[in-house]
Amino acid sequence: MYIPFTDCHFTTDLFYLFSIFILQSKKKGLSHEEKRTRMMEIFFETKEVFQLKDIEKIAPKTKGITPMSVKEVLQSLVDDNMVDCERVGTSNYYWAFPSKALHARKRRLEELDKQHTEAKQRKMSLQQAVDKAKVGREDTEERASLLKELQALREKRSHLKSKLEKYRECDPEVIEEMSEYPVTSLSKKGGCVPIIRPFFS
Repeated sequence: MYIPFTDCHFTTDLFYLFSIFILQSKKKGLSHEEKRTRMMEIFFETKEVFQLKDIEKIAPKTKGITPMSVKEVLQSLVDDNMVDCERVGTSNYYWAFPSKALHARKRRLEELDKQHTEAKQRKMSLQQAVDKAKVGREDTEERASLLKELQALREKRSHLKSKLEKYRECDPEVIEEMSEYPVTSLSKKGGCVPIIRPFFS
């Protein structure tokens, strides 16, 4: 038996969610790379030479590229040698042919392949250096014992250094300096120098 669906709240919520989805899809727009691809399609499909003002009219209508980003996208293609640009008089003319794009992609692929090879060699070199540095540093019981002993010696050294600073006043040179002061003072006053001097000797 068929029962008509009358839950208007559910229907309203579903419509609301669908509307949000549509709005988000529209707001997302095209990525920079998608814009570049679509702009290249303009050149490949028409095989014509354009001025910037022409592309600014065509790109938004036929490829959905926003007018504000046309110049930036076009310049990025020129910078990557995918689109040719020539100044004639006061105007710039742009064109691109599939054969040029193929060569540009081939050159780019060769560059990336070279970079990949260099990076791979660099990685191998670094790995060899790491392996070499690890020699003699394996986690053995002997190494752990030696490291423990080294740490104990460092702590002992630090302790002795602090004790040395604490008893610095017992240094013979310091004592000599201290002993000279009362002897000199008393000798000037004519005190009991013969009795005091042996005390500091």
